[in-house]
Amino acid sequence: MAKRVYIIHGWAGRPDEAWFPWIRKQLEEKDFEVFAPAMPDPDYPKIEVWVQFLENLIDSPDKNTYFVGHSSGSQAIMRYLEKLPEDIKVGGCVFVAGWFKLKNLTTEEDWDIAKPWMERIINFEKVKRHAHSLVAVFSENDPYVDLENKTLFEENLGAKTILDGHKGHFDKDDGIIELPVVLRELLKMIK
Repeated sequence: MAKRVYIIHGWAGRPDEAWFPWIRKQLEEKDFEVFAPAMPDPDYPKIEVWVQFLENLIDSPDKNTYFVGHSSGSQAIMRYLEKLPEDIKVGGCVFVAGWFKLKNLTTEEDWDIAKPWMERIINFEKVKRHAHSLVAVFSENDPYVDLENKTLFEENLGAKTILDGHKGHFDKDDGIIELPVVLRELLKMIK
């Protein structure tokens, strides 16, 4: 069965920007089936809407199903995983700039959007139970994601964590158009 990779962008993101087209191309050249959907209403992401979207998108998740999430996309993946039936386990996830807490949001509206994502509890035991491997990649100078999140991924999910230099929030504003660490970690999982 073909290995499937779902690339889930974050808040205000798009699947055709930053490093997403690059990683998609790299994976397709290695014969992976790659899905990089445009998430609904990305400027105003809502947990229920994004998780429901993933539930509708992903047909029969199994050990050949992998995820790459950026920022809020990482949260959406975790919240999707915690709702899977007991006997389902996916191959793994690479979370990029994933977070449980944010900093430096500039408007009250931004805080209102982020608040449910930060306050609604994630069942970490269920997330761990539904994935063979979890890796979280962080930047030393991310303006929104404090490195406290790195510790939280380690403690709450037992995730392998990687600091990948000074790449900001790994987005188009930081000029990140390739992200080899994500490809490398994903290929390690898939072997």
